[in-house]
Amino acid sequence: MTIEIADWSPLWSEKFQAKAVDIRRALGNVALRIDHIGSTAIAGMAAKPVIDMQISVAGFEPFERLLMPLNAIGYVWRHDNPDRAKRYFRESPDQERMHIHIRRSGSWHEQWALLFRDYMRAHAAEHPAYIALKHALVAAHGGDRKAYTDGKADHLWAVIRRADRWAAETGWAPAQSDA
Repeated sequence: MTIEIADWSPLWSEKFQAKAVDIRRALGNVALRIDHIGSTAIAGMAAKPVIDMQISVAGFEPFERLLMPLNAIGYVWRHDNPDRAKRYFRESPDQERMHIHIRRSGSWHEQWALLFRDYMRAHAAEHPAYIALKHALVAAHGGDRKAYTDGKADHLWAVIRRADRWAAETGWAPAQSDA
């Protein structure tokens, strides 16, 4: 499947909100935070038109308190995901594409996603280089998702270093949860 990069759309925020309401209802207070993350959460940023949602939890166990409610509303756990710092869910085949990243509250990985998003929201001058890189990687790698993702790594680490300095200078802390 060829990777698609779409211009930013205000509909992405609306789609996130609609899905977050269902997930909040299903998980209740197990979800400490529900945040729109990734490029679709950054106004003006081109992105793959797939909503990324981060759910912050106190812990992954007992896993059934995450698995059962999310399965009930149509999300499927991807147990083969190699990233052990999160639990990853996707939409069922009849639903619109959605990536759900469940991470431990306060973990480095949870904070990374929030810091990247907030820094990019505050620094629109960072957008053109990242958008150009995405388009170049799609042109070079077409449907090879691993090559596309790996090709972004150096750029993302450079951005997060700048974001870390910004966080120290501003006293950044994540804003209130999106949902």
